[in-house]
Order: sequence, then structure tokens, then C-alpha cells
Amino acid sequence: MIRFEDVSVTYDGAAAPTVTGVDFEVPEGELVLLVGPSGVGKSTVLGAVSGLVPHFTGGTLRGRVTVAGRDTRTHKPRELADVVGTVGQDPLSHFVTDTVEEELAYGMESLGLAPDVMRRRVEETLDLLGLAGLRDRPIATLSGGQQQRVAIGSVLTPHPRVLVLDEPTSALDPAAAEEVLAVLQRLVHDLGTTVLMAEHRLERVVQYADQVALLPAPGAAPVLGTPAEVMAVSPVFPPVVGLGRLADWSPLPLTVRDARRRAGAGLRDRLSTLAPDGPSAVGAAPSTPLPPLPEPAAPPSRRTGFLRRRRALPETAAPAPGAPAALAVSLTVRRGHVEALRDVDLTVAPGETVALMGRNGAGKSTLLGTLVGLVQPTAGTVRVGGAVPHRTAPRDLVRRVGLVPQEPRDLLYADTVAAECAAADEDAGAAPGTCRALVTGLLPGVDDDTHPRDLSEGQRLALALAVVLTARPPLLLLDEPTRGLDYAAKSRLVTVLRTLAAEGHAIVLATHDVELAAELAHRVVILADGEVVADGPTAEVVVASPSFAPQVTKVLAPQKWLTVAQVRRALEGNR
Repeated sequence: MIRFEDVSVTYDGAAAPTVTGVDFEVPEGELVLLVGPSGVGKSTVLGAVSGLVPHFTGGTLRGRVTVAGRDTRTHKPRELADVVGTVGQDPLSHFVTDTVEEELAYGMESLGLAPDVMRRRVEETLDLLGLAGLRDRPIATLSGGQQQRVAIGSVLTPHPRVLVLDEPTSALDPAAAEEVLAVLQRLVHDLGTTVLMAEHRLERVVQYADQVALLPAPGAAPVLGTPAEVMAVSPVFPPVVGLGRLADWSPLPLTVRDARRRAGAGLRDRLSTLAPDGPSAVGAAPSTPLPPLPEPAAPPSRRTGFLRRRRALPETAAPAPGAPAALAVSLTVRRGHVEALRDVDLTVAPGETVALMGRNGAGKSTLLGTLVGLVQPTAGTVRVGGAVPHRTAPRDLVRRVGLVPQEPRDLLYADTVAAECAAADEDAGAAPGTCRALVTGLLPGVDDDTHPRDLSEGQRLALALAVVLTARPPLLLLDEPTRGLDYAAKSRLVTVLRTLAAEGHAIVLATHDVELAAELAHRVVILADGEVVADGPTAEVVVASPSFAPQVTKVLAPQKWLTVAQVRRALEGNR
């Protein structure tokens, strides 16, 4: 159905091809998973299938890509629309209408389908993706995960023969991700739909793949094989594979069920007399040493909210010693007829890392927006470093709290990575090169002259995070911080955040990444329909939750192990 014949893509101005030697076939009715570290060209390979590369991205495509016999060099995306449905990393770029129901119908209207067919398919898709309660909602009012489900639904309704998906579960909560993957399985198995999908969260998807295509490095030819074959040599792999490598299991497990059977009495018995260490000890040192983050020589004056400020800032009173970094008491937020938060109590101490978890639309982003002053409470009390966020001047608030939003491009406006970093250093009063060193530590290999819009989702996140970290905010807020990051980049992010916490910075992250919460968070707060339903130490909360438990916990339950790194340290210390 999809065939790559010695394909290489070189973008204008690039010194080397982004991808080269891509030569494999995706048979009809199979799900092929495209994996590899951030920035190796996965999105470029996917774009070549839909015709976006090179018709919209520019550059030179050599070789040949055919979809259902159509050459994508001679067929523009609109001429492939009846065959290929595409969902990119950014769902907002897909939307052309205002409401959920209109968006689901738009693609079918463009293809001229009959109204009764359109109505039936819209209803089917609303039910398949759990969107029936949102049919009349304006898309702009949805959470990031809800928007991603709408974007997926909009390409399902025309019933394309090929689906091309770039990080389709990255913004979805665990339950919603399982629902979407179950839908894809039904399409593949029952309808013969062909799916080519790139995804960093392999713990969610690898067991569903018929084949895996690994892009090991930029410009390297892909390695194609079964999931077990590729995971044995891949530099990126899910926790169950890491546990299998640690325990020397062969063949490697791909699912929690397989790993539980392998763990049996052997591994569990070895660990039964050992105790896991805490999240603060988990993680490896970054491959490139990170520079010490300087105290600002002058108050930072740059991105307050998402606006640039260049005036010098007045001195303000520091919070009282021992005061919480963030405090919310009986916090309620209403947006129209929707009560986004209801009687939320939250205290975050300096040096503490708190993970906000819960299904899409539970109120996580709203809570972060309230803490940074972007959302005004309807009732209750909010304090950040002793200040009331929505009543504090932005140029003062930026000294107390920094937010990295779900869409990192909201913080980026310069023409090059180097210019972004230079502006961040200047605004934070930091030594020149501080921001750039942070970018290198989080995600090596990003060139100074690259335009931020040409970066992958994970690379843009690393740049936005470095910009915010340069100012050393006492309270750091992160909304889905691992979206688009591979396992190595996530490990470097964990190391940086743990270092900040050890220095006394408070960190609150809204995330669906249960593995990140297991590695990093001291506490987990679970929200449901705007209310706090659980708040406690990470091990206690996630071990008791089938939805939010990490893979290692599921494998080794009822023992309270969270990560492969914990298990490794315990076994090495017991030798």
C-alpha cells in the first residue's frame, strides 16, 4: 500500500539530507510503527506519504514514494486526500471549523459525500472516540487532549485507506490513548486500513505494531523488523523492554503481561527483601554537563505570560521564609457554564515536585493557568510566592513563576535558535551562552541557525524550556513537558528538573506521562471533573491506580517499584 524506494529528503539550505536510504514497504492492512530519537526525520518520512514533503515543506525528495500506486511527487496532497488521512503533531493546525461536529464533517463535505452518509459517520466517530458529549463545543475551548481526539476523528470520518499519524497519543490520558489505539486496531484488523504511525511513548503502542521501522540517527537508513527484533537493538525502548534487558530475558517482553510471566518467582523473590529508593534518586546524569543556572543580575523582563517586556523591573518584596511556593485554597474556576475547577486545595513547598494527572479536560491546564495569573479564580484563594497571581503585575510575577505551555511555540518569536537564546540570556541577566548550554544539555544537535518553526515538537519544547529555565523562576510550571520527547531527551529533562528541585525550586507539571511521574514526582495529585480525588506520595497513589501505574509497577505488583532504574540500583547494591 505504501512503498518507499531509496528515498532521501534534503531541505533547502541544509548541509545534509534529513533522511536517506529509506527503502521499505507497508503492506495493506498492517500497522507499522516508526521509531527513533527526536530529530531523526520521522515527521519527514510521514510527510512524504501524504505529499506534504516536498510540496509544502520545500526541499528535494529523491527516490520514489507511492501510496496505492500514486507517486507523491506527481500527486499533490489534495490529490491524495481520498486515500490518505494525516494527523500531525500539532492538532490546532488541522482545524478549519469552529465546533467538534462541524470539524468531523468537513473532510467528508470536501469529498462530496452524501448527507446521510456524513451524518452516520459523524455519529460513529463521536462514539468511537468518546466525543459525543463535546459535539457542540467550540474547538478553542477544548483541552489539548480533547483537540487531539477531534483531529484524529476528522481524518477517520472520510474512511481513508491509509492513516498517517504523528504522535497520536502524546496529549492523551492513558484511558483515552487506549481507546484511540483500540479504534486503530479495529480499523486495521476489521477494515484493512493501513496505518503508519510515529510515537515516542512506546509503552503504549509497540505491542500493537505488525512491524517497526527504526530510524537510529539523522541521515541513517532505517532498520525494519518485528517489534521484538527491533526493540532488541533500538536506542529507544519502553520500560518493559528495559526491565527485560536488565533481567537478561530472551526474547524480550513487549507487554506487561509477558513481563509479569517472566518475572515470576525469580525477579520478585530477589526484590522482595529490598526497598526501592525515592524519586529524588532516580535518573542518570546528562550526557553534556549542564552549566550552573545563575541568579539574575537584573530582574528578568522577557516573556511574562506570553508577552515580551523590555523595561527594567522594580524591586518587589520577597516571600516570607518558609512560605509555600504555591498555595490554592477552595479554588473554583468557572468558564461559561463549565466549572473547570471546584474547591481545589493545593500546597507546593519549595524543592517539591508535584505531578498533576487526570483525564483530558479534568482541569490540569486551568490550574496551571491560575497559578501563573492567566486565569482569574471565580472563588477561593491563590498565592504564588506570597503574591496573588492575577492581581500581580506581569513584570513582577515573572520573577516568581515561569510556565512552559503545551504549545511551546507560544514562547518563541525570534528567527533562529541562537537569537532566542541570546534574548533569554539578556532578559534574565544571565551569562551569555547560559540558555544555549541548557538547550544543548536537553537536546544535543540543534544548530544555532535553525528557525524554531523548523524544529521538531520535542526540539521546540527543549528550546522553550531552556528559555524559561534561564530566568531561574522559584516556581516552574510545565504543561505536558514530554510531548515529542524520546526516552533519552526525557531522561535529560528529568535530570535538569531534579537538579532545580534540589536547589529549592518548586515544580508543578501537568502530565499524562505516568513514567515521567514515577521518575520525578514526590507527590501525585489526580484531578477529575475539576476536583482533587487523590493527593499523596507518588508510590502510594500510582501503585493503587491501574490507569496511572507505570509499567514496572504493573509488572512487579504488589511490590512498590516504579522504574527500571530503581530495580537496577537495588540489584546492584545487593550484590
